[in-house]
Amino acid sequence: MSENLLGQETSPYLLQHADNPVHWRPWGPEALAAAKESGKPILLSVGYAACHWCHVMAHESFENDDIAALMNEHFINIKVDREERPDIDSIYQSALGALGQQGGWPLTMFLTPDGEPFWGGTYFPPDDRYGRPGFPRVLEQLSKAFKEDPDTVEQNRVALLDHLNQSSRSTANDSFLPMDALMQSAEQILQHMDMDKGGFGGAPKFPNVPIFEMLWRARLHGGKPDFGKAVEITLERMSEGGIYDHLGGGFARYSVDADWFAPHFEKMLYDNAQILEMLMLVWQRNKDPLLRRRIFETVEWLQREMIAENGAFAATLDADSEGQEGKFYIWSTDEIADYLGTEADYFCQTYGAREHGNWEEGGSGANILNRLHLPNPPDEMEEARLEPMRRILRRVRDGRIRPGWDDKVLADWNGLMIHTLVRLSAVFDQPDWLEAAQRAYDAVCNDMQRQDGEGHARLFHTFRLGRAQHEGNLDDYANMARAALTLFEATGNDALLAQARAWVDALDAQFWDLEEGGYFFTANDAEALIVRTKTVMDNATPAGNGLMVDVLHRLYLLTGDVTCQEKLTALLGSLSSTVASSPIGAAAFLNNYDAINRAHQIVIVRRDDTATKALLDVVHETSLPGRLLQVIDAGQSVPESHPAHGKTAEGGVATAYVCRGQTCSLPLTDAKALAEALAD
Repeated sequence: MSENLLGQETSPYLLQHADNPVHWRPWGPEALAAAKESGKPILLSVGYAACHWCHVMAHESFENDDIAALMNEHFINIKVDREERPDIDSIYQSALGALGQQGGWPLTMFLTPDGEPFWGGTYFPPDDRYGRPGFPRVLEQLSKAFKEDPDTVEQNRVALLDHLNQSSRSTANDSFLPMDALMQSAEQILQHMDMDKGGFGGAPKFPNVPIFEMLWRARLHGGKPDFGKAVEITLERMSEGGIYDHLGGGFARYSVDADWFAPHFEKMLYDNAQILEMLMLVWQRNKDPLLRRRIFETVEWLQREMIAENGAFAATLDADSEGQEGKFYIWSTDEIADYLGTEADYFCQTYGAREHGNWEEGGSGANILNRLHLPNPPDEMEEARLEPMRRILRRVRDGRIRPGWDDKVLADWNGLMIHTLVRLSAVFDQPDWLEAAQRAYDAVCNDMQRQDGEGHARLFHTFRLGRAQHEGNLDDYANMARAALTLFEATGNDALLAQARAWVDALDAQFWDLEEGGYFFTANDAEALIVRTKTVMDNATPAGNGLMVDVLHRLYLLTGDVTCQEKLTALLGSLSSTVASSPIGAAAFLNNYDAINRAHQIVIVRRDDTATKALLDVVHETSLPGRLLQVIDAGQSVPESHPAHGKTAEGGVATAYVCRGQTCSLPLTDAKALAEALAD
């Protein structure tokens, strides 16, 4: 019988390692019990299915019989999919940071049999190279230290555990951020923006959307033009760079260089959800046809390639195919000539393809398609000429061996995409996008939800192969509650409002920190780990506590439920001092705090459909991050706590009211007048 125990898992990442000679175990009480019984330290390896360097370390070390033998002899080896267990990943990434090392994947941590870290790193080569020690040497030295130098191990363990406990604390002091906190932070961010090539900082460059949104909000609030220019340059360069898939749509995880040219080719659902919304917000103001094209192409990719078994959205597409990063996506000029004939030269000139290649890491003649060298994006006539060429090459590419597809459904990432798709469907009048969002929402509700013994609506985090697994975390509830509210805005279905309220009730009952305020990442009845984390800092996705500022605020405005307002006040009081100490790291919190103070609350009293649509079109064409839109029928009213309570249709025609804080505009029945009010 194999001693590798990953074969019965549903995670594609864990299944990738099911045939390793390493005696892998999934995380769980059995693995931890085995460590305690054996007295061996734990080797914890965390990664995800689309991770290129995870594949490299797997091929070099985990498939190597000699290295596997060392691992099996000296350690209890546990594999974790960071997308399935972000709670575990978060704890040990924080521990690695306390060791002075930059986090990332694969994460390689060494733990005591009780699961407490004492040393770690990320990728280790099979021998000494890249300035890193070889993995066999690491294994032998750490095993020896654990046996022969317990004092040093204990010193590291205590220091790391103390760091983890301290980093998970906040102090409720009822202080609040100043009204201009976002503007102050935008000034700091602007100093680090690349105003030539776009993006935050240098290489590698990540699409830090909450940070870009902060700059965009600052520009919309009347801030300096450079706030907006920095975002527009970034989105244009990303849309023309190799980080964008010019044949199939969708953005890769990040660029390894400062130019957005060479990506790590994995495509993540959460990146594309956030980038799509940012593209929309900027397009609403500048109507750039390039941004609109990228939105439509990326949604087409989403619907074509990222629908999972139950109608929700799948997690990722791999960076590698046939054991080589990016092989699916790169082209030689000879290949292009074979399929495009007389148009090949024009295509190669447009997309920067050269005979000897433009990407050394892909091998001789390898080209990453990009348009960064063009002084301006192609116009619509040129795009029309290029479109059939792109379709031909995509059909050819579809015949290649495809990258791995991680088709597991994650509640939090689906919530991000559902929210974005609903907004896009309204802005671009695409009802099929709304239908796709509704299907995904229904799939999560039907397949990933249960009632607990206290009657609370509880979410699971993952779903695959017909199995919902792992208790939902804060981000799952926050993102799905926000998605429900956004769907309610689009459809008026009261069941969506009730569902959002039910998920917030579950958070309040199971996740709220009764001593210091704020929401823990895990429920009080979830698996007990070495520390229960609580953070307001964003990672690759917005922090759940930051999103809950938006959810609680919108719920209060939509329902008038004062408990939502009270919880929001407590949340702000508990975390504002932490945000003030590191505002750029808590961009989602700051953006949503800004919405409380500045965002438009728009109420449209519906009468005839034509006039109502004209008013709605104005709202959808205006860049208003954080705005709340309610469409009510004549005779209905918003809650008494809402500043537009009691407002009616003026003169029997569709009427809009624009409210800021507790003040509303005069009744607006003309689309032009509404546009002027929103622009004020």
